[in-house]
Amino acid sequence: MKLIKKNLVIFTLMAILFCFNFRVNAQNSILTTPGTFSIGCNYWASHAGTHMWRDWKPEVVEADFKQLSENGIKVLRVFPLWPDFQPIHQFYAGEGQPKYIGFTDGPLPNTSAGQNGMNELQLQHFKTLTELASKYHLKLVVGLITGWMSGQLYVPPALEGKNILTDPESLTWQQKFVTTFVSRFKDQPSIVAWDFGNECNVMQKVDNHYQAYVWSSVISGAIKSADQSRPIISGMHSLQAGEDDSWRIKDQGALTDLLTTHPYSLWTPYTNQAGINTMRTILHGAAETRLYSDLSGKPCLVEETGVMGPMTGGEDSKNAFARTALFSNWAHECQGTFWWCAYDQLSLQYSPYNYSSVENELGLIKEDRTVKPVLKEFKKFSAFIDQLPFKALPTFKTDAVCILSEGQENWPVAYSSFILAKQAGFDFKFQKANEELKDAKLYMLPSIKGIDPVFKGFWFKLLDKVKNGATLYISMDDAYLPTFTDPLGIEINTNTERKGDLKFSTTPLMDSQFNLQMVAERKYSINPKNVNVLGKEADGNPAFTESTYGKGKIYFLTFPLEMDAITKIGSFDDDAPAYSNIYKKIAAPIIENRIIQQENTSIGITEHYINENEAVVILINYNPKIADTELKLKAGWKISKSLYGEVPNSNKIQMKANDALVLICKR
Repeated sequence: MKLIKKNLVIFTLMAILFCFNFRVNAQNSILTTPGTFSIGCNYWASHAGTHMWRDWKPEVVEADFKQLSENGIKVLRVFPLWPDFQPIHQFYAGEGQPKYIGFTDGPLPNTSAGQNGMNELQLQHFKTLTELASKYHLKLVVGLITGWMSGQLYVPPALEGKNILTDPESLTWQQKFVTTFVSRFKDQPSIVAWDFGNECNVMQKVDNHYQAYVWSSVISGAIKSADQSRPIISGMHSLQAGEDDSWRIKDQGALTDLLTTHPYSLWTPYTNQAGINTMRTILHGAAETRLYSDLSGKPCLVEETGVMGPMTGGEDSKNAFARTALFSNWAHECQGTFWWCAYDQLSLQYSPYNYSSVENELGLIKEDRTVKPVLKEFKKFSAFIDQLPFKALPTFKTDAVCILSEGQENWPVAYSSFILAKQAGFDFKFQKANEELKDAKLYMLPSIKGIDPVFKGFWFKLLDKVKNGATLYISMDDAYLPTFTDPLGIEINTNTERKGDLKFSTTPLMDSQFNLQMVAERKYSINPKNVNVLGKEADGNPAFTESTYGKGKIYFLTFPLEMDAITKIGSFDDDAPAYSNIYKKIAAPIIENRIIQQENTSIGITEHYINENEAVVILINYNPKIADTELKLKAGWKISKSLYGEVPNSNKIQMKANDALVLICKR
């Protein structure tokens, strides 16, 4: 009996350890482990697009998977189209009274899947797809509630006309779909994550963030009730940071394990002003993905990206975009990059392809199976990732925090700040005002706006950081702050509406001399009591000041630099006005402590410390022409070898257009 009890205890402990390890392994997914990077694409069968399930041809799917695998694709995002897998109809009796929910040929079958409205044949088709994925070493991200796709709404007939995200009957059937589907396929090894669905926030315009939260909670809970071994992916695009926004970054972070961005310049505000092969467009993916990750506290994946057809750029420009975006997203810990989509859909005559012109030529492969040059870029990068001497890229170094506040448009301010910091030569983390203040050497309050952009308690915490040696930068867009005069060393004589643009010029106290013409809503007439005036208006009024506060410094800019830059065409070109020089000034001590410094604004650098004496340094030329620059190495450091590109023979280098240099530096 003692032996039986002993064995029972051992068995119980082993079971507990197995469950614990199973959960740990789930959290350490290839998609959520920091520093890992997945190469993938979104997939519809090459012969049928969204009709692939009703026109099921496993031999075509197998040929597709074989071709994609041979060309470096490792992960596919796939979509069990909602009305194909849950084809429920509402039957009516006399006077239009609802009678029952069933399939077209009668009541729902008396099986577990049937009672949940699921089509058994389509479930068998999906099983075949998962087995084919395993055969060709492909991993699958499954978009569960695929009710929106390529410009069309897809819902089961019984739910047509309902509020898809808020109607209780709709929520019930979605919960039934998810629990049935996940339970059926949770043992398939090719599946690495469950995705809420494709951009489900487009299926209905909700009234508030509570409705969005409830829907997300229902789907998240349904997934977890059936499978806790895989991460849950958001699948959303165009999330927001504001407290009053409907689809909030922080809510998706609370309910999923991995957030997603779908950075297309055609659809996202402020991203479509420049060529697809330029810094402004290429940094969209990294900027938005880092914003989501930093504000949510969860990793984030570039789940969809691409070029919206031949009207937005030719093959050379598309290749340049893909190559540079892959390096940029990898350097900024974006977890991976999935192209939209696998195959062109030009010959398909049915909806949405018959009216949605931008959806026809977005593939990596043409309909005749000709591989496009952009897929060759993916294959090359996939091979580069595979041969690296480490499995995960160490986190990139950040010394600053960019604080977004209520009252401003968070996205353009965040996007502009990210680009300007990249041009200046440093990196930062995002955070929201009034939340726990992250530790940093530099705090940035860019383009603040409104009567209460920060709470008083948060403001005092910021000032305490400055007292203890940090730097604070503030740029104004008609905002009000408490205890303003003494810390900043200035007095505002008058605050009036501005007539015309602000003409800005630097003073001899600035390291570099330049002029800017800016749009500013307000004119702050300033009495400089205890500051250095670094920039002024045409009439001599101070516009950029530097004050000492305790052991630290405060920089104050009287105009919204970030909003002005992001709204103007050409602001981030290599011959643009010297916007980033202001960032170079506020971050000078940080920049001077970087392993490699250089002055060309087309080149961005990230530093990834392996240990205190060794680091990966990634240089990326974000623009479509050769970038000449001179590298300045921090004292004691040297370039040891190159993982991509040639080791520089001297400090003066030329970087190829839209390309990268990945170096190992040691001291």
